Amino acid sequence: MIVNQGSAITPRVLLLGGTSEASELARALAAAKVAAVFSYAGRTAQPLPQPLPTRVGGFGGVVGLCEYLRSQRITHVIDATHPFAAQMSWHAAQACAATGVALLALQRPAWTRQAHDRWQSVPDIAAAVAALPREPARIFLAIGRQHIQPFLEAGPHHWWLLRVVDAGPTLPARQGVVVVARGPFTVEDDYALMRGHGITHLVAKNAGGSGGYAKLEAARRLGCRVIMIERPPQPDRPVVETVAGALHWLGLTEAAHAVVT
Repeated sequence: MIVNQGSAITPRVLLLGGTSEASELARALAAAKVAAVFSYAGRTAQPLPQPLPTRVGGFGGVVGLCEYLRSQRITHVIDATHPFAAQMSWHAAQACAATGVALLALQRPAWTRQAHDRWQSVPDIAAAVAALPREPARIFLAIGRQHIQPFLEAGPHHWWLLRVVDAGPTLPARQGVVVVARGPFTVEDDYALMRGHGITHLVAKNAGGSGGYAKLEAARRLGCRVIMIERPPQPDRPVVETVAGALHWLGLTEAAHAVVT
């Protein structure tokens, strides 16, 4: 369901960010001179700068978010967080329901299996750990740094390639290598990386979008097995898949048209 809030209310927007779509929407809101605040969860040491007033860190649960919405006179919340930031999405849904603030999710479509993909879909991190091969393998663990440890503990006999945005995790040379880099990456980049390290398996989250897709194309070309962690359950709320859709929801028709054209 998509609800157009119209232009009767001058929007004051809280944009929950963390994705490329959130950054694109921030630029559009700034260009349209919409009163808005961009919120980062604070998991990245050096988040990308935004053209909007920016806050970093949590709100203090649902109660704290309710207080923030009221004190800042927020009229609209757009949840453009990562599809796996489920707790924030549930908190936003509960806080908006309690305060009467309009809520929209800007969410990229999930990836789907293509011909020649060798995917094993699993529901969560624990299932992904359980799905690791028993025989020694060379595994590209492309899930961010938050859930690395369960894999390393379950697979000391594997060789690991970790790619993270911020430096921090380390591995003994015999157990793998850590690459610190920020995407998006091209297919050629990921193909060269995975081929160069002899990768046989890829563990990934079904984040969707174009920015992280290169590793899946590279895995397809190399014939790698992929353990795909599917998205966690999300609250029931209006959802759009494009920045233009979010702008239309806010009643910003001209801004939406500018994004499309």
